Amino acid sequence: MPLSRRDFAKRSAYTGAGVALVGSAGVLATAPGALAAEATDAGAAGVAGHHGHGGASLGYGPLVEDPKGILALPKGFRYKIITRTGETKLESGESTPSNHDGTATFEGSRGATLLVNNHELAGPRGDWPHPVPLIEGLVYDPAASGGCTVVEVSKHGDHVTEWVGIAGTATNCAGGRTPWGTWLTCEETEDKAGQNGMTKDHGYVFEVDPHDRKANRDPKPIKALGRYAHEAVVVDPKRGHLYLTEDASGPNGLLYRWVPPHGFEHGRGKLDQLKDDAGVLQAPKCYDSGGNFVDDLSRATKTGTVYGVDWEPVPDRDAKSVSVRKQFKDGEITRARKLEGMWWADGGAYIVSSFAREESPVQHDGQVWFYDPKRRTLTLKVLLGVNPDPSKDGAFDGPDNITVSPYGGLVIAEDGEGIQHLFGATEDGRTYPIARNDLNIGTAEEPEFSEFTGVVFSPDGSTLYANIQVPGIMLAITGPWRRQR
Repeated sequence: MPLSRRDFAKRSAYTGAGVALVGSAGVLATAPGALAAEATDAGAAGVAGHHGHGGASLGYGPLVEDPKGILALPKGFRYKIITRTGETKLESGESTPSNHDGTATFEGSRGATLLVNNHELAGPRGDWPHPVPLIEGLVYDPAASGGCTVVEVSKHGDHVTEWVGIAGTATNCAGGRTPWGTWLTCEETEDKAGQNGMTKDHGYVFEVDPHDRKANRDPKPIKALGRYAHEAVVVDPKRGHLYLTEDASGPNGLLYRWVPPHGFEHGRGKLDQLKDDAGVLQAPKCYDSGGNFVDDLSRATKTGTVYGVDWEPVPDRDAKSVSVRKQFKDGEITRARKLEGMWWADGGAYIVSSFAREESPVQHDGQVWFYDPKRRTLTLKVLLGVNPDPSKDGAFDGPDNITVSPYGGLVIAEDGEGIQHLFGATEDGRTYPIARNDLNIGTAEEPEFSEFTGVVFSPDGSTLYANIQVPGIMLAITGPWRRQR
């Protein structure tokens, strides 16, 4: 049943919508560059201290420059390179593919950790020195460069094996882990057969099973989830709904919800069996506590802002002639720029909007929202003001992949301008650096640092995995992790 604007306005009068926060990360407002208080607007966002507001006990101390020029970490922490494009090999003999992106971890046999690693490679295979190899039986479109690899790290980290999970897909950006132990890999493209050298339509979600190689044969797109520039996906384990983000502009992209058909039960391989038009794909229509329609999430200039959400059906989910986001007229749905990473926790979905510029009503350098399916509300948790000088260390901008930490709060990967970090944000609003990318892929005069991607903890919480997208490095970070309060 839709939550009407009138009902939401009434509820707001009782709950204090716009002030009340939901979920464990509801007070993450004081991240560097974030709003320091609910009464502060985005234009006046201040940069918090390098270690937030919690004193010396917060975090793990300052980052120590890496003599190898790869990863700066706090004292006592260390990293290990798990895979590196051009150096490590797949079990089939080829190089590890490049452009590492979204990643998930799974429990393997004999204490091993399995990771599924996206490779965000767009366009024809000839454009890339190290595309995902076309392994027989695992190929969707032989013209496409991207896909996923599965990485097995032994219990003590002394042995690594990597193989192809899916090939012949395009621009595999983020994705999402399912409650039944598989990975949903998302194509961030709208290329159709005949475009950009492709022989099949792209812009779909595919399921990859890290445990069962036979299950990955003859890959099939899950067309019920729509064809658009997919970014990430999460599964509501209680209701069976899937939430998906779209990284697109002109116009800005959308958050989507897929509602399964009546009687559908999730499980390994079940999504592949769906009809192309199964269930209902929907886009959000938001309104504030006064019942006013909200056209773009960038309109929220205060943390704690709460919007009610209705869901509008997508007319043509396969975008046969018009991109999905362009099928809606102004006033019909709510958009957002650069919708990126997602993570399911605390009974809802954490959702990232990396930044907003001139194409959006209000500019910012990052938002983290929390969607509560029970209340049908979106609550703004983190708002980063525009970083005036990304070349200087300290302030954070451009959040992308996120994960909920077993030690409290969130861990966020930066995909902003200038210096790139992994940083933590505690449940009471303090922040701290975890890592800095020291690998300069530019020049001494004009340094350039690739984004972090695929941030995720091992199943036992002892290791934080993350990728440096270019040239393509998977890292395992270990050290004296402790609860951040």
